[in-house]
Amino acid sequence: MTKLNFEKSMKQLEEIVQELESGDLSLEKAIKKFEDGVRLSKLCSKQLDETEKKVTMLLRDQKGKISVNSFDSDEETDT
Repeated sequence: MTKLNFEKSMKQLEEIVQELESGDLSLEKAIKKFEDGVRLSKLCSKQLDETEKKVTMLLRDQKGKISVNSFDSDEETDT
């Protein structure tokens, strides 16, 4: 499997889910699609984890404290 970006991986995963939910695949093809879906799911999860680590590093202040801003308010929370 070639390296895919997150958006392409998610699109492929959505297509696999639709194909599996259709019920039109043979058992062998369904198993292959399921295996591909598991691989894509793990890839997406890994990419999200890596992105979360990068964001956390960017949120660290000069003293090493992490400031977390909520999307729905301007309040900061120290962790």
